[in-house]
Amino acid sequence: MSDIKDHSLKEKGDKRIQWANIRMPVLQKIKKQFEQDKPFEGTTIGACLHVTTETANLMYTLKAGGAEVALCASNPLSTQDDVTASLDAAGIEVFAIHGEDNDTYYKHVNQVLDKKPTITMDDGGDLISTIHKTRTELLDGILGGSEETTTGVIRFQNMEKEGVLKYPVIAVNDANTKHYFDNYYGTGQSTIDGILRATNILLPGKTFVVGGYGFCGRGVALRAKGMGANVIVTEVDPFKALQAVMDGYRVMPMLEAAKLGDVFVTVTGNDSILREEHFKVMKDKAILSNSGHFNTEIELSTLEKIAKSKKEVKENVKEYDLENGNKIYVLAQGRLVNLACAEGHPAEVMDMSFADQAFSARYIKENHANLEPKVYVVPKELDERVAKLKLETMGIQIDELTEKQKEYLSSWKVGT
Repeated sequence: MSDIKDHSLKEKGDKRIQWANIRMPVLQKIKKQFEQDKPFEGTTIGACLHVTTETANLMYTLKAGGAEVALCASNPLSTQDDVTASLDAAGIEVFAIHGEDNDTYYKHVNQVLDKKPTITMDDGGDLISTIHKTRTELLDGILGGSEETTTGVIRFQNMEKEGVLKYPVIAVNDANTKHYFDNYYGTGQSTIDGILRATNILLPGKTFVVGGYGFCGRGVALRAKGMGANVIVTEVDPFKALQAVMDGYRVMPMLEAAKLGDVFVTVTGNDSILREEHFKVMKDKAILSNSGHFNTEIELSTLEKIAKSKKEVKENVKEYDLENGNKIYVLAQGRLVNLACAEGHPAEVMDMSFADQAFSARYIKENHANLEPKVYVVPKELDERVAKLKLETMGIQIDELTEKQKEYLSSWKVGT
């Protein structure tokens, strides 16, 4: 039985899910195919994802393919309670309540695992890590899993290096149709959306600091720059830092950027990006937010210790009053600002990411006997198939290589 907030929200959830579905034509095509093929007959898929309208359409697609599906949240603040009501009414078990505490969060993770999934689907890695830590009795029944985000992929790559990963995982995050679009365009737009909904500030003229210049950071920086902000990038990777410079941004250490920034966004997938030394030199009324998966990028425990007082000044905005008289504002408890303060990525971009998830689940079902306990990239043919389907739904055609061109590219004999 599901554990959700309010069953009466079903009608609202139905409408919002359908609105997202209109903008997810690739997933619509896959759903029709799955309805015919039933690739997941006899399969239980356990998913730990952001419970949004787009995720609901992925769940319906998997169910159409014959799967038994159980879903929990991958972030306590990303759950949309009307979506959970709609999913539950459609016969999909869901364990997620917006704002749930840490104990409830992990209770819900374990309730999904109680369904004995044969395929896991993660966004951040909490299903797989929990299985490996405390639910090892499930390992023999699991064919494989998939991972949606950079943070989770890093966790599983480290597990593989240490020889403790017990089943194959497909890094959906690393598909071209995911990180080039979801991470870049999706995170860029939705992060700015979340900050503006929470604060209603004017971005033009603000100094906007982006911690991290991966695909997500590039998207955030581009959107902030496009809205008139003066963007500073901080990095630890010399190649990414150089790219940021060549893209026209100022690049400097975070300690220097901390003195200048009006708005901060951390988007690294790492820990402790904004720390005590940074808080102490920030300008009065600096705004701090995070778009990395976990709420560890801003050291909130340290900020709590050094603040004289704190209070919530509006929804999703907490004020910290420091000893030096300056105030710092933290959005969404340091959790994903794009999901906690807005609605996450637009459906159009999640269309591709969740197409990757659907195809990856089918690939695991059909090929698990030949997969080792390693982290795999999405097979190129599946990645390209998603891209072609997206172009097709947009009414766009592209060229194909001629036989002569194929021969040229495959030969080493032809020179100048």
